[in-house]
Amino acid sequence: MTQFWICAVLLLLVALSLLLWPVLRGRKDQTEEDRTALNIALYEEHIAELETQHAAGALSAEQLAEGRLEASRELLDDTDVGRPQQSANLGIAAPLIAALLLPVIGLGLYFYWGSSDKVALTLSLAEQPKTIEEMIQRLEDTVRLQPESVDAWYFLGRTYMSEQRPKEAAHAYEKAIELVGRQPDLLGQRAQALYFANGNQWSAELQGLVDEALRQDPNEATSLGLIGIAAFEAQRFQDAIDAWTQLAKGLNPQDPSYQAIQTGIERARTALAQSPAGAQSQAPKVAAVNTDEYQLVIEVALSEDIAQQVAATDVVFVFARADSGPPMPLAAKRLSVAELPARITLTDADSLLPNVKLSSVARLQLKASISSDGDAMQAQWASQSIPVDTSTEHEPSVLLIDQKN
Repeated sequence: MTQFWICAVLLLLVALSLLLWPVLRGRKDQTEEDRTALNIALYEEHIAELETQHAAGALSAEQLAEGRLEASRELLDDTDVGRPQQSANLGIAAPLIAALLLPVIGLGLYFYWGSSDKVALTLSLAEQPKTIEEMIQRLEDTVRLQPESVDAWYFLGRTYMSEQRPKEAAHAYEKAIELVGRQPDLLGQRAQALYFANGNQWSAELQGLVDEALRQDPNEATSLGLIGIAAFEAQRFQDAIDAWTQLAKGLNPQDPSYQAIQTGIERARTALAQSPAGAQSQAPKVAAVNTDEYQLVIEVALSEDIAQQVAATDVVFVFARADSGPPMPLAAKRLSVAELPARITLTDADSLLPNVKLSSVARLQLKASISSDGDAMQAQWASQSIPVDTSTEHEPSVLLIDQKN
C-alpha cells in the first residue's frame, strides 16, 4: 500500500508542476512585455522629435533618414528579436485554484469510484498468512470487497468450521448457495454447520437440506456423514449404520476418512447389539432418490494398457455436454481410478448450469477422462466421445478409457 501512495504523490507533484509553471513563467513574460512597450514608446517619441526638427529646417532629409535608422537600431538592441511569444493569460488565481482543487477532486473521485482497498487486498494476498486468524481476516476482506466470489465464501465457511464457528460458517455457505445455486455439496455443508450451531439438535430445516442434497446426489458425503452422526446421537444406530455404509461405498479405501467411517460403523453395530430392540426415536432418514426423472446410465471402464500407467488415486471425470453448442460440460461426476469399472447415473439434478437440464438437450456427447492432479483441463487419458439421444430410451452407455487425451 505504501508503494501505491508514493506513486500517487509523485504523479500529483508532476500535475501541480504543469499547472504552476505557467504562473511562474507568466510573471517573467509580463516584465519583458512591459519593458518592450516602454522602448517602443521612447522610439516613437524620438522619431516625433526628429520630424519636428526636420520641419523647422534644423535637419535635412538625409539627417532625418539617418536619425530614423539610428533610432531603429537602438530599439532592436533594447528588445529581443521579434515580439515575445504570446501565452494564454488566465491570471494567477485560476491556475492556483486549479492546483488546489486537482488533488482534492482527484482523491474524492478515487475514493468514490476507486479501488484502494482492493489494491491493499491484492498486496496482502500475495503474502502467505502466518496464522489462522490472519487467513480468516483476508477471507473476510475478500468477501467484503468481492461479494460475488463463490470460492471465497466457500473457503471462509470451511475455515470458520475448522475454528469451531459454525454459525458464521452457515452464513458463508448460504451466501455461496445464493451465488452458485443449490448444489448438493453446499447444501450438505450448510446443514452440517447449522446442526453444530444449534447445539447438535436436529430440525425440520436440516432434514429438508439433506433430503434436497441426497435427491441430487445420493452419495453426497457431508449429508450422509451428518445423518449418521445425528442418528447415532439419537440412538438410532441402524440409521447411522445405513448412512455411514452408503457413505463408505463412495470413498476410496485408501482415503484417510474411510477407516474412520468403518470405525464409526463398528461402534454403531456394537451399540445396536446392546440396545433394546425396537427402540424408536425421531431421527433423520436418508432421502429416497426420485426415479421418475430423466436418468442417463453410464458404465466407465479402463483398458488394461492404461491401467498399468495410472495410479489408483488418479481422478476420473465423466461428463456430458451438448452435441452442438459450447464445449463446457452440462453435467459431470468425479470418481477415482480405484473405483473402476463403475456404473454411474447422470440426472437433471446433476446439471451444472441452473437453467439447462440434460433432458432439455436433444443430443449429448459423453466422455470420460483421467487426471493425475485432479485438473479436468489437464487430463492425460480419455475415452472416445459417444453421442446419446435423450429423447429415446437406450442401454447403458459404455465409456472405455483407452487413449491419450
